[in-house]
Amino acid sequence: MNIEITNDGSPTLYVPELDEHYHSVKGAATESAHIFINMGLRHCTLNEVNILEIGFGTGLNAFLTLLDADTHKRRIRYTGLELYPLGEECLRQLDYPAQICPERSADYYRMHQTPWEEEAALTPFFSLRKVKTDFTQWLPDMRFQLVYFDAFAPEKQPAMWTPELFERLYQCLDEGGILTTYCAKGIVRRMLQGAGFTVERLPGPPNGKREILRATK
Repeated sequence: MNIEITNDGSPTLYVPELDEHYHSVKGAATESAHIFINMGLRHCTLNEVNILEIGFGTGLNAFLTLLDADTHKRRIRYTGLELYPLGEECLRQLDYPAQICPERSADYYRMHQTPWEEEAALTPFFSLRKVKTDFTQWLPDMRFQLVYFDAFAPEKQPAMWTPELFERLYQCLDEGGILTTYCAKGIVRRMLQGAGFTVERLPGPPNGKREILRATK
């Protein structure tokens, strides 16, 4: 994998085998903050939120969520699914905290150092459980109020974007639960609707994708 700098100055990873980036080249940190924090977490009005992330990856979404949880004093229990964890050397080279919040750098690296399959309290308001699993084989073991759907694009990993998997997510969400994703393709919107979600097209991040999707149960 190669590290590339995106248009907002934050880095992302490029996977030659898939010809795919982990984040938008228009701005990795900007994209994550817009789609998952602004349009997802801050749209959820609950003071205690169980979040499921499909594609833990670099931990960027989780780190932004940790910072937001501490700022707004909201209790977040975060579950991140990831089959291919990144090594520490790669994470140190990405060094997201340097741009986003240098004083919380230790929290970012502790996220990646916590044991898999165990819940770890990283701050008084944020706990993390990482699950090393293939999402297509994973069965929910708790209820969630918010899903960050951040898998690689449908044309790169079609098995991650199926009606059956969106139905599984619908069933593990509480009533009023939210799913956000960067992918606004018509086929994805129709699959979400077919699973029972009410789907909104929302403006994409600044200087990035034109639209994203937010789905509500």
